[in-house]
Amino acid sequence: MTGGAKVTVAGAGALGLAAALALADAGCEVTVCDPGGAPSASAVAAGMLAPVFEAVLDPAMSGAFDILLAARDLWPAVEARAQVALDRSGAMAVGDEVWLSGVASALVRLGIHGIDLPRSTAQALAPGLSNEFARGFLVREDWRVEPVSALSALHRAAAATGVTFEQRSVEGLGEADWLVIASGADARLAKLAPELSVLTPVKGQIARYPAFRDAGVCVRGEGAYVVPGSSGAAVGATMEEGVSDTAPDPVALAPVLAAGARLFPRLDGAETRLAAGIRAATPDGLPLAGLSSAPEVILATGARRNGWLLAPLVAQIVAACVTGREAGPWAARLDPRRFGGVA
Repeated sequence: MTGGAKVTVAGAGALGLAAALALADAGCEVTVCDPGGAPSASAVAAGMLAPVFEAVLDPAMSGAFDILLAARDLWPAVEARAQVALDRSGAMAVGDEVWLSGVASALVRLGIHGIDLPRSTAQALAPGLSNEFARGFLVREDWRVEPVSALSALHRAAAATGVTFEQRSVEGLGEADWLVIASGADARLAKLAPELSVLTPVKGQIARYPAFRDAGVCVRGEGAYVVPGSSGAAVGATMEEGVSDTAPDPVALAPVLAAGARLFPRLDGAETRLAAGIRAATPDGLPLAGLSSAPEVILATGARRNGWLLAPLVAQIVAACVTGREAGPWAARLDPRRFGGVA
């Protein structure tokens, strides 16, 4: 990589690594800096790429289905480029009849035709699913990745392209031409970009059940999701706004675990490993992706609970800012300066 801009990326989560790879592919000289220590929200996450159920089940995302789906559609290119394995088996909503009927109506409003499954078929797709539920709705539009292996794949691809990695904090632009801040709600970097003042930390806790590694679809229920994985089933997650410690709190997670055990009774009382990560959220739930009002600073942060889903789209916008290319139709929706009054 010679002749391109020199870029420092602060943060080695999904957003930072995706941006670093896109910048390197665009010919930039890229250094990724991350202090390490606390687990990143990307590693703690379940890895869902879920435009449909995020739009249906998260009120903050009810008007963002178009941009979430556009971001998901960029993932096959990432799969090919970085050898990140995509699970396209889909996701299934399961719950009480009144709740499930509401989900079905919301799917119709999105133009999504969920597959109405009887109990036997739902249980075949999600082994161990409770007999309590008569049916489920399957959607094929929601995918997922294994977070830890996906982070490793992005890291390998970036390193193979010449990206260098340093275990340290970033204090400023330094000798770089551009600084990309992809580090979440990091108070240490707030002085470098005024737009970061709109971010709120959100603590997300998740439990993994190492004894249960069955394959199957992700199940979305009332108050919890259950995602199978190679390191055990993941049940989550809390959304604790304004909380920024990474210590697991079994009391706060208890209602989520109870909801997960209602979906899969064998999880009740089983061995768990708890983890917590800190996400960053903007007032409208969408990330800050693009130029800051601070000179030579680009933001790639604030994706709330959709960092994995939005990572390729954010990376595309970041690379366009550095290279001067067209940023695409979604850049205005994610412009860090859209909230005003922070410059």
